[in-house]
Amino acid sequence: MKRRTFLQASMAAAIATNVYAAPAKRPRIILRSSWQVVNIGDIAHTPGVMALLEKHVPEADVTLWASGDFSDEVHHMEQKRFPNLKVVKGSIGKSGRASNADLQEAIDASEFLLHGSGPSFVARRDVGQYVAATGKPFGIYGITYGGSDAETIDLMSQAKFVYFRDTVSLAKGKKDGIKSPVMEFGPDGAFACDLRDDAAAEAYLKESGLEEGKFVCCIPRLRYTPYWLVKKGRTLDEKRHERNEAMKDHDHAPLREAIAKIVTETDYKVLLCPEDMTQMQVGKDNIYDKLPDDIKQKVVWREKFWLTDQALSTYIRSAGFFGLEMHSPIMCIGNGVPAIVGRFEEQTSKGFMWKDIGLGDWLFDIDQPKQVANYPATVLEMVQKPEQAQARVAKAQAVVADRQQKTMKMVRQCVGV
Repeated sequence: MKRRTFLQASMAAAIATNVYAAPAKRPRIILRSSWQVVNIGDIAHTPGVMALLEKHVPEADVTLWASGDFSDEVHHMEQKRFPNLKVVKGSIGKSGRASNADLQEAIDASEFLLHGSGPSFVARRDVGQYVAATGKPFGIYGITYGGSDAETIDLMSQAKFVYFRDTVSLAKGKKDGIKSPVMEFGPDGAFACDLRDDAAAEAYLKESGLEEGKFVCCIPRLRYTPYWLVKKGRTLDEKRHERNEAMKDHDHAPLREAIAKIVTETDYKVLLCPEDMTQMQVGKDNIYDKLPDDIKQKVVWREKFWLTDQALSTYIRSAGFFGLEMHSPIMCIGNGVPAIVGRFEEQTSKGFMWKDIGLGDWLFDIDQPKQVANYPATVLEMVQKPEQAQARVAKAQAVVADRQQKTMKMVRQCVGV
Protein backbone atom coordinates (compact mmCIF):
# COMPACT_ATOMS: atom_id res chain seq x y z
CA MET A 1 0.00 0.00 0.00
CA LYS A 2 1.36 3.41 -0.97
CA ARG A 3 2.16 5.74 1.90
CA ARG A 4 -0.55 8.26 0.85
CA THR A 5 -3.16 5.52 0.56
CA PHE A 6 -2.11 4.10 3.92
CA LEU A 7 -2.47 7.49 5.63
CA GLN A 8 -5.90 8.05 4.11
CA ALA A 9 -7.05 4.61 5.23
CA SER A 10 -5.67 5.14 8.71
CA MET A 11 -7.37 8.51 9.04
CA ALA A 12 -10.69 7.07 7.85
CA ALA A 13 -10.40 4.26 10.35
CA ALA A 14 -9.66 6.71 13.14
CA ILE A 15 -12.66 8.87 12.21
CA ALA A 16 -14.88 5.82 12.02
CA THR A 17 -13.66 4.64 15.38
CA ASN A 18 -14.41 8.06 16.87
CA VAL A 19 -17.86 8.27 15.29
CA TYR A 20 -19.04 4.80 16.12
CA ALA A 21 -17.43 4.34 19.52
CA ALA A 22 -19.91 3.39 22.21
CA PRO A 23 -20.96 6.49 24.18
CA ALA A 24 -19.56 6.93 27.65
CA LYS A 25 -21.83 5.45 30.31
CA ARG A 26 -24.08 8.03 31.92
CA PRO A 27 -23.81 8.10 35.71
CA ARG A 28 -26.94 6.84 37.44
CA ILE A 29 -28.30 8.46 40.57
CA ILE A 30 -31.03 6.99 42.70
CA LEU A 31 -32.92 9.80 44.41
CA ARG A 32 -34.57 8.70 47.66
CA SER A 33 -37.32 11.22 48.12
CA SER A 34 -41.09 11.79 48.12
CA TRP A 35 -42.15 11.52 51.75
CA GLN A 36 -45.92 12.05 51.60
CA VAL A 37 -48.57 13.50 49.30
CA VAL A 38 -51.00 15.12 51.76
CA ASN A 39 -48.89 18.30 51.69
CA ILE A 40 -47.95 20.23 48.55
CA GLY A 41 -44.72 21.32 50.22
CA ASP A 42 -43.62 17.76 50.90
CA ILE A 43 -44.42 16.98 47.29
CA ALA A 44 -42.29 19.94 46.15
CA HIS A 45 -39.05 18.54 47.59
CA THR A 46 -38.79 15.94 44.85
CA PRO A 47 -39.37 17.98 41.67
CA GLY A 48 -37.20 20.70 43.17
CA VAL A 49 -34.17 18.43 43.56
CA MET A 50 -34.88 16.84 40.18
CA ALA A 51 -34.89 20.28 38.55
CA LEU A 52 -31.53 21.02 40.17
CA LEU A 53 -30.08 17.74 38.92
CA GLU A 54 -31.48 18.41 35.45
CA LYS A 55 -29.84 21.83 35.38
CA HIS A 56 -26.54 21.13 37.10
CA VAL A 57 -25.92 17.42 36.44
CA PRO A 58 -27.54 16.87 33.02
CA GLU A 59 -25.13 14.02 32.27
CA ALA A 60 -26.79 11.81 34.89
CA ASP A 61 -29.83 9.55 34.69
CA VAL A 62 -32.02 9.82 37.78
CA THR A 63 -34.43 7.25 39.19
CA LEU A 64 -36.81 8.31 41.94
CA TRP A 65 -37.09 5.86 44.83
CA ALA A 66 -40.40 7.02 46.23
CA SER A 67 -42.25 6.26 49.43
CA GLY A 68 -45.23 3.92 49.43
CA ASP A 69 -47.92 6.61 49.35
CA PHE A 70 -46.55 8.25 46.19
CA SER A 71 -49.83 8.47 44.29
CA ASP A 72 -50.65 8.07 40.61
CA GLU A 73 -51.97 11.64 40.61
CA VAL A 74 -48.69 13.08 41.90
CA HIS A 75 -46.71 10.78 39.60
CA HIS A 76 -48.65 12.09 36.59
CA MET A 77 -48.13 15.70 37.67
CA GLU A 78 -44.37 15.25 38.00
CA GLN A 79 -44.08 13.26 34.79
CA LYS A 80 -45.55 16.18 32.84
CA ARG A 81 -42.50 18.18 33.93
CA PHE A 82 -40.05 15.27 33.73
CA PRO A 83 -41.24 13.04 30.84
CA ASN A 84 -38.48 10.48 31.37
CA LEU A 85 -39.13 10.15 35.09
CA LYS A 86 -38.66 6.59 36.30
CA VAL A 87 -40.15 5.73 39.69
CA VAL A 88 -39.52 2.72 41.89
CA LYS A 89 -40.89 1.84 45.29
CA GLY A 90 -40.15 -0.80 47.89
CA SER A 91 -37.50 -1.59 50.46
CA ILE A 92 -34.34 -3.58 50.99
CA GLY A 93 -34.65 -6.64 53.19
CA LYS A 94 -32.24 -8.14 55.69
CA SER A 95 -30.91 -10.34 52.91
CA GLY A 96 -29.70 -7.23 51.08
CA ARG A 97 -32.15 -7.79 48.24
CA ALA A 98 -34.90 -5.39 47.20
CA SER A 99 -38.55 -6.25 47.65
CA ASN A 100 -39.19 -6.07 43.90
CA ALA A 101 -37.30 -6.38 40.65
CA ASP A 102 -37.63 -2.73 39.57
CA LEU A 103 -36.06 -1.45 42.78
CA GLN A 104 -33.31 -4.07 42.61
CA GLU A 105 -32.51 -3.08 39.04
CA ALA A 106 -32.32 0.61 40.03
CA ILE A 107 -30.07 -0.18 42.98
CA ASP A 108 -27.75 -2.37 40.92
CA ALA A 109 -27.49 0.25 38.16
CA SER A 110 -26.89 3.22 40.45
CA GLU A 111 -23.48 4.63 41.30
CA PHE A 112 -24.74 7.06 43.92
CA LEU A 113 -27.73 7.55 46.21
CA LEU A 114 -28.95 11.07 46.94
CA HIS A 115 -31.27 11.55 49.91
CA GLY A 116 -33.55 14.44 49.03
CA SER A 117 -34.74 17.39 51.06
CA GLY A 118 -36.96 16.79 54.04
CA PRO A 119 -37.78 17.52 57.67
CA SER A 120 -35.06 15.14 58.79
CA PHE A 121 -32.91 12.26 57.55
CA VAL A 122 -36.27 10.71 56.69
CA ALA A 123 -35.11 7.58 54.86
CA ARG A 124 -32.17 6.72 57.12
CA ARG A 125 -33.25 3.08 57.25
CA ASP A 126 -33.40 2.74 53.45
CA VAL A 127 -30.09 4.55 53.05
CA GLY A 128 -28.44 2.38 55.69
CA GLN A 129 -29.69 -0.77 53.98
CA TYR A 130 -28.53 0.53 50.59
CA VAL A 131 -25.03 1.16 51.95
CA ALA A 132 -24.89 -2.20 53.73
CA ALA A 133 -26.07 -4.07 50.63
CA THR A 134 -23.97 -2.26 48.01
CA GLY A 135 -21.15 -0.33 49.67
CA LYS A 136 -21.94 2.51 47.27
CA PRO A 137 -21.59 6.20 48.23
CA PHE A 138 -24.42 8.54 49.16
CA GLY A 139 -25.11 12.16 50.06
CA ILE A 140 -27.80 14.01 52.02
CA TYR A 141 -29.31 17.13 50.47
CA GLY A 142 -31.12 19.95 52.27
CA ILE A 143 -32.54 18.53 55.48
CA THR A 144 -33.39 19.80 58.95
CA TYR A 145 -31.64 18.04 61.81
CA GLY A 146 -32.76 18.19 65.43
CA GLY A 147 -30.74 15.35 66.92
CA SER A 148 -30.63 11.58 66.54
CA ASP A 149 -29.27 8.31 67.88
CA ALA A 150 -25.68 7.13 67.65
CA GLU A 151 -26.40 4.71 64.79
CA THR A 152 -27.91 7.46 62.64
CA ILE A 153 -25.09 9.87 63.47
CA ASP A 154 -22.60 7.20 62.40
CA LEU A 155 -24.45 6.69 59.11
CA MET A 156 -24.61 10.43 58.42
CA SER A 157 -20.86 10.59 59.06
CA GLN A 158 -20.38 8.14 56.18
CA ALA A 159 -22.13 10.47 53.73
CA LYS A 160 -19.98 12.20 51.13
CA PHE A 161 -21.79 15.38 52.12
CA VAL A 162 -24.59 16.53 54.39
CA TYR A 163 -26.30 19.77 53.40
CA PHE A 164 -28.53 21.22 56.10
CA ARG A 165 -31.37 23.50 55.04
CA ASP A 166 -30.87 25.83 58.02
CA THR A 167 -27.75 26.77 59.95
CA VAL A 168 -29.37 25.88 63.29
CA SER A 169 -29.46 22.28 62.04
CA LEU A 170 -25.88 22.56 60.81
CA ALA A 171 -24.66 23.70 64.22
CA LYS A 172 -26.61 20.92 65.94
CA GLY A 173 -25.17 18.32 63.58
CA LYS A 174 -21.63 19.44 64.30
CA LYS A 175 -22.30 19.52 68.03
CA ASP A 176 -23.67 15.97 67.94
CA GLY A 177 -20.50 14.71 66.27
CA ILE A 178 -21.54 14.09 62.67
CA LYS A 179 -18.26 13.81 60.78
CA SER A 180 -19.17 13.89 57.11
CA PRO A 181 -16.29 15.53 55.17
CA VAL A 182 -18.64 18.21 53.78
CA MET A 183 -21.19 19.73 56.16
CA GLU A 184 -22.65 23.05 55.03
CA PHE A 185 -25.82 25.08 54.59
CA GLY A 186 -27.73 23.83 51.55
CA PRO A 187 -31.17 25.30 50.76
CA ASP A 188 -34.29 23.17 50.73
CA GLY A 189 -34.77 21.54 47.34
CA ALA A 190 -38.26 23.02 47.09
CA PHE A 191 -36.73 26.42 46.21
CA ALA A 192 -36.12 24.96 42.74
CA CYS A 193 -39.61 23.53 42.25
CA ASP A 194 -41.02 24.79 38.95
CA LEU A 195 -44.13 22.67 38.41
CA ARG A 196 -46.94 24.54 36.66
CA ASP A 197 -50.61 24.18 35.83
CA ASP A 198 -51.30 27.63 34.46
CA ALA A 199 -54.64 26.70 32.91
CA ALA A 200 -56.04 25.45 36.22
CA ALA A 201 -54.72 28.50 38.07
CA GLU A 202 -56.17 30.97 35.58
CA ALA A 203 -59.53 29.19 35.57
CA TYR A 204 -59.67 29.27 39.36
CA LEU A 205 -58.82 32.98 39.54
CA LYS A 206 -61.54 33.78 37.02
CA GLU A 207 -64.06 31.63 38.88
CA SER A 208 -63.14 33.25 42.22
CA GLY A 209 -63.08 36.85 41.05
CA LEU A 210 -59.37 37.27 41.66
CA GLU A 211 -57.29 39.49 39.38
CA GLU A 212 -53.70 38.59 38.61
CA GLY A 213 -51.34 40.70 40.68
CA LYS A 214 -54.14 42.10 42.83
CA PHE A 215 -54.44 39.49 45.56
CA VAL A 216 -52.30 38.04 48.34
CA CYS A 217 -52.19 34.38 49.42
CA CYS A 218 -52.57 33.36 53.07
CA ILE A 219 -52.16 29.90 54.59
CA PRO A 220 -53.28 29.03 58.15
CA ARG A 221 -51.81 26.29 60.32
CA LEU A 222 -52.44 24.54 63.62
CA ARG A 223 -49.58 23.84 66.01
CA TYR A 224 -49.71 20.16 65.07
CA THR A 225 -51.02 18.91 61.75
CA PRO A 226 -54.06 16.73 62.53
CA TYR A 227 -52.95 13.86 60.33
CA TRP A 228 -55.54 11.67 62.04
CA LEU A 229 -58.11 13.41 59.86
CA VAL A 230 -56.50 12.57 56.51
CA LYS A 231 -54.26 9.51 56.95
CA LYS A 232 -55.52 5.98 57.25
CA GLY A 233 -54.59 4.26 60.46
CA ARG A 234 -53.94 7.47 62.36
CA THR A 235 -55.90 7.93 65.58
CA LEU A 236 -56.69 11.12 67.42
CA ASP A 237 -53.73 12.44 69.39
CA GLU A 238 -55.56 14.00 72.30
CA LYS A 239 -52.56 15.89 73.66
CA ARG A 240 -51.78 17.50 70.32
CA HIS A 241 -55.43 18.21 69.66
CA GLU A 242 -55.71 19.99 73.00
CA ARG A 243 -52.67 22.12 72.19
CA ASN A 244 -54.14 23.01 68.81
CA GLU A 245 -57.41 24.04 70.40
CA ALA A 246 -55.68 26.11 73.06
CA MET A 247 -53.54 28.08 70.58
CA LYS A 248 -55.62 28.33 67.42
CA ASP A 249 -57.15 31.72 68.14
CA HIS A 250 -53.85 33.15 69.37
CA ASP A 251 -52.02 31.92 66.27
CA HIS A 252 -54.53 33.12 63.70
CA ALA A 253 -55.35 36.50 65.23
CA PRO A 254 -52.36 38.24 63.56
CA LEU A 255 -53.36 36.73 60.22
CA ARG A 256 -56.89 38.07 60.58
CA GLU A 257 -55.51 41.50 61.48
CA ALA A 258 -53.20 41.44 58.46
CA ILE A 259 -56.11 40.51 56.21
CA ALA A 260 -58.17 43.39 57.59
CA LYS A 261 -55.35 45.82 56.88
CA ILE A 262 -54.92 44.61 53.32
CA VAL A 263 -58.58 44.80 52.32
CA THR A 264 -59.29 48.13 54.06
CA GLU A 265 -56.07 50.00 53.24
CA THR A 266 -55.47 48.71 49.71
CA ASP A 267 -57.53 47.50 46.76
CA TYR A 268 -56.12 43.98 47.03
CA LYS A 269 -58.02 40.81 47.92
CA VAL A 270 -56.85 37.83 49.97
CA LEU A 271 -56.95 34.15 48.99
CA LEU A 272 -57.14 31.71 51.92
CA CYS A 273 -55.58 28.51 50.60
CA PRO A 274 -54.10 25.25 51.91
CA GLU A 275 -50.67 23.67 52.01
CA ASP A 276 -51.97 20.38 53.40
CA MET A 277 -55.26 18.53 53.21
CA THR A 278 -56.43 19.66 56.66
CA GLN A 279 -56.01 23.39 56.15
CA MET A 280 -59.12 24.20 54.14
CA GLN A 281 -61.19 23.65 57.27
CA VAL A 282 -58.56 25.30 59.47
CA GLY A 283 -58.77 28.43 57.34
CA LYS A 284 -62.55 28.51 57.37
CA ASP A 285 -62.92 27.94 61.12
CA ASN A 286 -60.14 30.19 62.35
CA ILE A 287 -60.00 32.97 59.78
CA TYR A 288 -62.83 33.21 57.26
CA ASP A 289 -65.76 32.60 59.60
CA LYS A 290 -64.36 35.06 62.14
CA LEU A 291 -63.99 37.98 59.76
CA PRO A 292 -66.52 40.83 59.76
CA ASP A 293 -68.83 40.76 56.75
CA ASP A 294 -67.29 43.85 55.14
CA ILE A 295 -63.83 42.24 55.31
CA LYS A 296 -65.07 38.82 54.23
CA GLN A 297 -66.36 40.29 50.98
CA LYS A 298 -62.79 40.71 49.78
CA VAL A 299 -61.56 37.31 50.98
CA VAL A 300 -61.77 34.12 48.94
CA TRP A 301 -61.75 30.82 50.82
CA ARG A 302 -60.51 27.86 48.79
CA GLU A 303 -62.49 24.86 49.96
CA LYS A 304 -60.76 22.14 47.91
CA PHE A 305 -57.21 20.80 48.14
CA TRP A 306 -54.89 21.33 45.21
CA LEU A 307 -51.61 19.96 43.98
CA THR A 308 -48.25 21.69 43.82
CA ASP A 309 -48.46 22.70 40.16
CA GLN A 310 -51.75 24.61 40.43
CA ALA A 311 -50.74 26.12 43.77
CA LEU A 312 -47.43 27.42 42.44
CA SER A 313 -49.07 28.77 39.28
CA THR A 314 -51.45 30.66 41.58
CA TYR A 315 -48.69 31.98 43.85
CA ILE A 316 -46.76 33.45 40.92
CA ARG A 317 -49.90 35.35 39.87
CA SER A 318 -50.27 36.87 43.35
CA ALA A 319 -48.71 39.94 44.92
CA GLY A 320 -47.21 37.92 47.75
CA PHE A 321 -47.72 35.40 50.52
CA PHE A 322 -48.06 35.36 54.30
CA GLY A 323 -49.09 32.72 56.80
CA LEU A 324 -47.87 30.04 59.18
CA GLU A 325 -46.48 27.53 56.71
CA MET A 326 -42.97 27.10 55.31
CA HIS A 327 -42.88 25.39 51.94
CA SER A 328 -45.30 27.61 50.09
CA PRO A 329 -43.07 30.57 51.06
CA ILE A 330 -40.04 28.58 49.88
CA MET A 331 -41.65 27.98 46.49
CA CYS A 332 -42.69 31.64 46.36
CA ILE A 333 -39.19 33.00 46.94
CA GLY A 334 -37.74 30.45 44.53
CA ASN A 335 -40.09 31.82 41.86
CA GLY A 336 -39.74 35.52 42.64
CA VAL A 337 -42.77 36.05 44.89
CA PRO A 338 -42.46 37.90 48.24
CA ALA A 339 -43.27 35.70 51.25
CA ILE A 340 -43.56 36.32 54.99
CA VAL A 341 -43.24 33.40 57.41
CA GLY A 342 -44.77 32.90 60.85
CA ARG A 343 -43.48 30.08 63.03
CA PHE A 344 -43.87 28.74 66.58
CA GLU A 345 -42.05 26.51 69.04
CA GLU A 346 -43.66 23.25 67.92
CA GLN A 347 -42.07 23.54 64.50
CA THR A 348 -38.55 22.41 63.64
CA SER A 349 -35.77 24.91 63.02
CA LYS A 350 -36.51 25.04 59.27
CA GLY A 351 -38.00 28.54 59.56
CA PHE A 352 -34.60 29.95 60.44
CA MET A 353 -33.49 29.42 56.85
CA TRP A 354 -35.23 32.78 56.24
CA LYS A 355 -32.41 34.39 58.22
CA ASP A 356 -29.85 32.30 56.33
CA ILE A 357 -31.00 33.68 52.99
CA GLY A 358 -31.29 37.28 54.20
CA LEU A 359 -35.01 37.45 54.95
CA GLY A 360 -34.84 37.71 58.73
CA ASP A 361 -37.18 40.73 58.68
CA TRP A 362 -39.83 38.48 57.11
CA LEU A 363 -39.60 35.78 59.80
CA PHE A 364 -41.90 36.11 62.81
CA ASP A 365 -42.03 34.03 65.98
CA ILE A 366 -45.73 33.86 66.79
CA ASP A 367 -44.84 33.06 70.41
CA GLN A 368 -43.10 36.42 70.84
CA PRO A 369 -45.60 39.28 71.48
CA LYS A 370 -43.24 42.01 70.26
CA GLN A 371 -42.73 40.23 66.95
CA VAL A 372 -46.42 39.44 66.56
CA ALA A 373 -47.25 43.11 67.04
CA ASN A 374 -45.27 43.97 63.90
CA TYR A 375 -46.63 41.16 61.77
CA PRO A 376 -49.72 42.83 60.23
CA ALA A 377 -47.86 46.04 59.41
CA THR A 378 -45.07 44.09 57.73
CA VAL A 379 -47.56 42.21 55.58
CA LEU A 380 -49.18 45.49 54.58
CA GLU A 381 -45.80 47.00 53.73
CA MET A 382 -45.01 44.03 51.48
CA VAL A 383 -48.16 44.81 49.50
CA GLN A 384 -47.83 48.60 49.47
CA LYS A 385 -44.12 48.69 48.57
CA PRO A 386 -43.74 46.06 45.84
CA GLU A 387 -40.44 47.41 44.46
CA GLN A 388 -38.83 47.17 47.89
CA ALA A 389 -40.27 43.69 48.39
CA GLN A 390 -38.99 42.52 45.02
CA ALA A 391 -35.52 43.82 45.81
CA ARG A 392 -35.47 41.68 48.96
CA VAL A 393 -36.64 38.66 47.01
CA ALA A 394 -33.92 39.13 44.41
CA LYS A 395 -31.20 39.23 47.07
CA ALA A 396 -32.55 36.07 48.70
CA GLN A 397 -32.74 34.34 45.33
CA ALA A 398 -29.10 35.18 44.68
CA VAL A 399 -28.06 33.55 47.96
CA VAL A 400 -30.11 30.46 47.17
CA ALA A 401 -28.81 30.20 43.60
CA ASP A 402 -25.20 30.48 44.74
CA ARG A 403 -25.65 27.68 47.26
CA GLN A 404 -27.50 25.53 44.73
CA GLN A 405 -24.65 25.88 42.26
CA LYS A 406 -22.00 25.01 44.86
CA THR A 407 -23.89 22.08 46.37
CA MET A 408 -24.65 20.61 42.95
CA LYS A 409 -20.99 20.94 42.03
CA MET A 410 -20.32 18.54 44.89
CA VAL A 411 -22.93 16.13 43.52
CA ARG A 412 -21.17 16.28 40.14
CA GLN A 413 -17.87 15.41 41.77
CA CYS A 414 -19.41 12.47 43.59
CA VAL A 415 -20.79 10.95 40.38
CA GLY A 416 -17.62 11.64 38.41
CA VAL A 417 -18.71 14.26 35.90
